[in-house]
Amino acid sequence: MSLSDCKYGSNPPKDHNHSLHSLPMAENYGKKSVRTFFDFRHTNVQANLDVKCIPLLFLTNLQRIPKVKVVSFLLGLTLTFLIMASYILMWDKKGLLFTPSPYQLRPAVFLTGTATAAVSSEKNLIDMKMLVKIISSKQEYTPRRVPDEKDIIETDGHLFSAIPRYFLPGIKSPCWYEEFSSELSTDPYRRNLFTLRSKSFKTVCDHLKTKFHQHLHHRDGKDFRLRCLPYFYIIGQPKCGTTDLFHRLLLHPELKFNTMKEPHWWTRKRFGEASASTMWDNQAWSYLHGDREEETGPPFLAQDFIHAVQPDAKIIIMLRDPVERLYSDYLYFKMANKSAEDFHQKVTESVQLFQSCLSGRSLRSCVYNTSLSNVMPVRLNLGMYIVFLLDWLTVFHQEQILVLRLEDYAANLKVTIKKVFDFLSVGPLSEQVEAALTKQPMSNTRRAADRNLGPMLPSTRELLSKFHQPFNHKLASVLGNKAFLWRNT
Repeated sequence: MSLSDCKYGSNPPKDHNHSLHSLPMAENYGKKSVRTFFDFRHTNVQANLDVKCIPLLFLTNLQRIPKVKVVSFLLGLTLTFLIMASYILMWDKKGLLFTPSPYQLRPAVFLTGTATAAVSSEKNLIDMKMLVKIISSKQEYTPRRVPDEKDIIETDGHLFSAIPRYFLPGIKSPCWYEEFSSELSTDPYRRNLFTLRSKSFKTVCDHLKTKFHQHLHHRDGKDFRLRCLPYFYIIGQPKCGTTDLFHRLLLHPELKFNTMKEPHWWTRKRFGEASASTMWDNQAWSYLHGDREEETGPPFLAQDFIHAVQPDAKIIIMLRDPVERLYSDYLYFKMANKSAEDFHQKVTESVQLFQSCLSGRSLRSCVYNTSLSNVMPVRLNLGMYIVFLLDWLTVFHQEQILVLRLEDYAANLKVTIKKVFDFLSVGPLSEQVEAALTKQPMSNTRRAADRNLGPMLPSTRELLSKFHQPFNHKLASVLGNKAFLWRNT
């Protein structure tokens, strides 16, 4: 997560390959014979039966039908009526209630299924060349217009009324004193919603409240509590080593962290920090203000709010080869039925969906598009690092953003950590602390069962490498570092 993790962050892993992420496949339809209530093929009815006998025969058969089937039939009939009614009422508005995403309706460009690996990739290469050319041409776009600070403040008046514009001197983190309400005297954390969702966080809060009143500041007969925002943010990307970096930085005596690594405050809950969603996740905007979503992407981004509150904030971004990042992401968040073949099929579908979006929208719009993100079987867009980085550079100076590679971090931990400490302007470590920091085992590594699945298929790697090539080229150019081409990984 340098210059700017990243449906995952640090929330408990969920299987994002069901419901919204599952695409209806055409081959599943038309394979089963269907019998209706009017199918008389097995009722021994004469072929030349008079039409007038049918109503009586139907009533006779109806009496033999269990009541459960009758009720089911009536419910199905009612549901069909409601769907047709919605279609008629919303004809010129939103279409049928259960209309699939427009990105699902375009013909596939790539071969899918487990047979792909054994098939010649010549057709794939031709398609990929065309797609890469489209991506390269769409990368040359006008930088987004940064919204005025007045407009940013108006979108969330409560946020900016709770956080002052000026902070205490002599402290790196933006801190201020807030009057403590007597209503919370018995339990100062009872309004904290994280205590309801996280047992470990509640345990921490229960421990903190025992000495909470000892840390209050008393002035003019009133009690004040110290509130602080982070001095720096580790903003992404998911599965790029942010968890390990977070836990190693905890060992530095000058660094203090909030009680959870990824509160997702700025992107999802406004609660911030080392959330790997901060760099890329702006989907909340589409849910809150979907009617104002622009063709080019969301008009307000998380960094706009951070900059309005903390214009001097420091940003750390960790990245890795986007090909490997996506496979790691798939293995970590998908809970069942994982395989290299399944990953290949999901990658193929996601690339095709992204290509479909590019046929009618800008590159930036497709990267941020919530509807597209919800239907893609894997989080392909999270590896398009340059799009997110350029947007962070519209509000923060490049000197405020440190971009690291996981490959360098893993190969030479001591050098990379020193680079982080220098960037944050914190003192050097003692030999004892430095030894503990470097000897600490890696955090959040791949599970044994996932390691047993082996690497991705060579054809998958080839497809993803070609897809990400134009994004990596521009990233390396902006950062002035050819290592971000990831040619040797």
